Amino acid sequence: MIEFDDVSIRHAGAKTPTLAGASFVIPDGDLCLVVGRTGTGKSTLLGAINGLVPHFSGSHLAGDVRVEGRSTRTHRPRDLAEAVGYVGQNPLAGFVTDRVEDEVAYGMEQLGLSPSAMRKRVEETLDIMGIAGLRRRALTQLSGGQQQRVAIAAVLAAQPRVVVLDEPTSALDPTAAQDVLSAITTLVYEVGLTVVLAEHRLERVMHVADSVLWLPGDGSVEHGPAGQVLARADVVPPLSALARRLGWSEVPLSVRDARRRVQRERVTVSAASASRELVVAGGAEVARVEQLGVSYGDVQAVADVSLSLRAGTITAVMGRNGAGKSSLLWALQGAAASTGQIDVQGIDPREVAAQRAREVVSLVPQEAVDLLYLPTVAQECAQADRETDSTAGTTAAILRELGADLDPERHPRDLSEGQRLALVLAIQLAARPVLVLLDEPTRGLDYAMKDQLRRILTRLAAGGSCVLVSTHDVEFAAAATDRTIVMADGDVVADGPTREVCTSSPTFAPQVSKVFHPSDVLTVDELMVSTPAATEVARV
Repeated sequence: MIEFDDVSIRHAGAKTPTLAGASFVIPDGDLCLVVGRTGTGKSTLLGAINGLVPHFSGSHLAGDVRVEGRSTRTHRPRDLAEAVGYVGQNPLAGFVTDRVEDEVAYGMEQLGLSPSAMRKRVEETLDIMGIAGLRRRALTQLSGGQQQRVAIAAVLAAQPRVVVLDEPTSALDPTAAQDVLSAITTLVYEVGLTVVLAEHRLERVMHVADSVLWLPGDGSVEHGPAGQVLARADVVPPLSALARRLGWSEVPLSVRDARRRVQRERVTVSAASASRELVVAGGAEVARVEQLGVSYGDVQAVADVSLSLRAGTITAVMGRNGAGKSSLLWALQGAAASTGQIDVQGIDPREVAAQRAREVVSLVPQEAVDLLYLPTVAQECAQADRETDSTAGTTAAILRELGADLDPERHPRDLSEGQRLALVLAIQLAARPVLVLLDEPTRGLDYAMKDQLRRILTRLAAGGSCVLVSTHDVEFAAAATDRTIVMADGDVVADGPTREVCTSSPTFAPQVSKVFHPSDVLTVDELMVSTPAATEVARV
């Protein structure tokens, strides 16, 4: 059992507490979902469960946090290690070995388990997480999603009684996320594991939650049944948006529950709901790829891919972890060694200087913070101006155009995920490239920030840029993109209008599409419905 008794946490230098007077109890064997906007204190709350806050954060904690009767005031994280497992937002930062198999075994070694017990648990955990085929791979050679599964496996192998997960599915494709959550919920139901999980993509996890902790951002915490709390929360996943759209007082937690209620209330989608055209036209061709191949040793990451990309379009690249999405983007940018032909407005990015390549194609990587190395926002912007021979103030102006009003003197690493993404995007756009590449840009973003990103990309496309987004976020792809490319084993297996590709696939279909199947509606925003009580409701 996890107990928070009048807990307040104030970070060093902060004027107001992140948590103020929080009191709640999470019973044994529960799966509790922590929700809230970016920066409201979700990671702080999770860190308090195993003592990372305040012992390693420099924060001040008032009140008491107890796990299985042990107070984190008197028990440091190492004292709670056998009881509480913790997986942070950045798996790679927590790895301490070089290979998958060694990483899974490491935690058990520290707890003093016998070699025979460790071997058995390693095998079981590799199978549960579906990563047995990666056992001898180097951790640095794995995709972001594969690294995330290894990090979770390393915690589960030690068999703690409480598992704390900070965005455990952010880098996973939809099928992998479902597999991981299935493994975790099996342990909850059959072994009595207690799980506290923070996630921005609530549509992936809300159906398995026993309760929800909502952090509004004012220091308070609201704890209660998932359907009731989500109906009031300021984070609005698709089923919450649908419930509010239809005037339901409680949010259905699964597509099945929503579909049953829709059928019971005889809600139907009007024929006028399909607003976006199925044809992706776009402007002139800005990039062409012929027989592109990328290999890492014996691994063929991209296999003879041919594509044409046009101005004024936003294209999603989707597929399972390790399908070759990131490798395709890095090859287009010219940084990854590749074979085949790449033509971006007559230029092959592999054959020109980096500064010249940046003028036609720019990439925002999965870890946007990797491109930030100066101590203030102002210095990052000024450096971007110098590197692109732009007029002073160009990057800062782009940043304001993107809707990010940042303090010029703030350190980039003190910014939220969304603010850092906006800063890196502004830096990359300073050279005014015609092809803009983004690799998993929605990781760590809440729904409001993702909507802001959608508007930014729409403006870029309207200005003549071609935008290519690699993502596992099917809801974002449905709302923001015109065209969707699906990759598997380095090859393109589907390519067409987003509405057509997504609604024809149970894996990549957004939730609203599943609720009203077989209609081709993608999002709540374009939903027009009729009920026996009201003939038609206006578009939101």
